[in-house]
Amino acid sequence: MRVDDEVAVETGHADVGELLAEADWRSVAAAADGARHEVATLDYATLLPDPEKVICVGLNYLDHIAETGRTKPDFPTLFPKYSRSLTGAYDAIPMPDDDESTAVDWEAELGLVIGATVRRATPEQAAAAIAGYTVVNDISIRDWQYHTTQFMPGKAWEGSTPVGPHLVVAEPGDDAHFPIECIVDGQVMQSSNTKELCFGPIALIEYISTFITLVPGDLIITGTPSGVGHARDPQVFIQRGQTVVTRIEGIGECRNLCL
Repeated sequence: MRVDDEVAVETGHADVGELLAEADWRSVAAAADGARHEVATLDYATLLPDPEKVICVGLNYLDHIAETGRTKPDFPTLFPKYSRSLTGAYDAIPMPDDDESTAVDWEAELGLVIGATVRRATPEQAAAAIAGYTVVNDISIRDWQYHTTQFMPGKAWEGSTPVGPHLVVAEPGDDAHFPIECIVDGQVMQSSNTKELCFGPIALIEYISTFITLVPGDLIITGTPSGVGHARDPQVFIQRGQTVVTRIEGIGECRNLCL
């Protein structure tokens, strides 16, 4: 659907990924004239139900690097998620059973959606490949994350990662400078700006597309700022029944009850 203020217009596509696979998806979306729905009545699935790739970036804000006691990386720290890890912007997040983990943490993140096929992208090609941005929270199961040096299991928990509610289309060359925050039960836990990213959207696309082809509908989750519960003293984690709000100014917000 294309969102026009308070009205959503059907484009005839099953999801955003199917739309982005169109060669001229911007014009197709702009010209769509399908059934109309009031935005207030919509129930949102995850923005990208079945992306070919979900690639996440760790340690990508200077303030988060500092709070973890690490040094600035020379290259992006990458790990995967899977389509089953993703959930809707307003869906409940299923917490692990208590005997599995009680160390569930928040990570507000800017999601970068790919809108063109690229391999070994130049900066100009990388900029042109950005379809737009969305809101993500990389809810992390910290003890599973640190079972080994490979922390994917704590990041790919099923149904743990809200994405959406919308894709906010970006014009090529736009800077990704957005205030970002995470609020847990009314308390602001993270507050920063995406301009603090160590590796911005263009740099990430250049780097990732060097080793694998990026295709329309791929999702890059660009990292989180300081304020995570794991790095606090004492540590603070999400409790069952709490609501996590992930907000990026100009992009939107996810609001998820953790059950």
